[in-house]
Amino acid sequence: MKRAPFGALFVPTTFFNRVFQKLIIEDRSMKRVLVVGCAGAGKSTVAKELAEITGLPLIHLDRHYWLPGWEEPSRDAWRVVVESLSAQPEWIMDGTYSGTLQQRLARADTIIHLDYPTWCYLWRVILRTARGLGEIRGNELGPGCPERFDWQFLRYVIRYRRDHRERDLARMSGFSGKVYRFTTPSALASFVKLQRERLCSGKRSA
Repeated sequence: MKRAPFGALFVPTTFFNRVFQKLIIEDRSMKRVLVVGCAGAGKSTVAKELAEITGLPLIHLDRHYWLPGWEEPSRDAWRVVVESLSAQPEWIMDGTYSGTLQQRLARADTIIHLDYPTWCYLWRVILRTARGLGEIRGNELGPGCPERFDWQFLRYVIRYRRDHRERDLARMSGFSGKVYRFTTPSALASFVKLQRERLCSGKRSA
């Protein structure tokens, strides 16, 4: 099995490793979970799914970051917001925001890192934009921030693995909690499916 950098745990999809996945899922120590990765990875979607399964409060960082009209807060103001959000006793929080990543890592006990190929990020961003152009994306973004086509944003996605990935990995390297790194959407889907199975099994046995 491929070795994960920085002691992270890859979660494979083979039948042989399903027992290993269940051992991960039965760990009830996850109270503050960061879901990180490039834009388009599906962070908000999996955060919602895991919040539904675990009952942990859900925090979409995009909703707290962007001001109406896609205006950005000042760096100091954003750090205050992040400190307040991350100080809560339990959460599942999606969003990378590298400038405050270490601030949140200091509070988290678990990272779920969606580490996919560039084409996967890019295709998802294009599809999401085309489907929701001009509309507000559910509760993931605040008022006054409709879906938009942004060349600068697309450029960031295209160059993320080349220009930013190593920086984010370096910031995660000193993390003392658990890191679950998924390199394909199918591996993540298997993980979430097993979480749901565990929830259903628990309800039946209650």
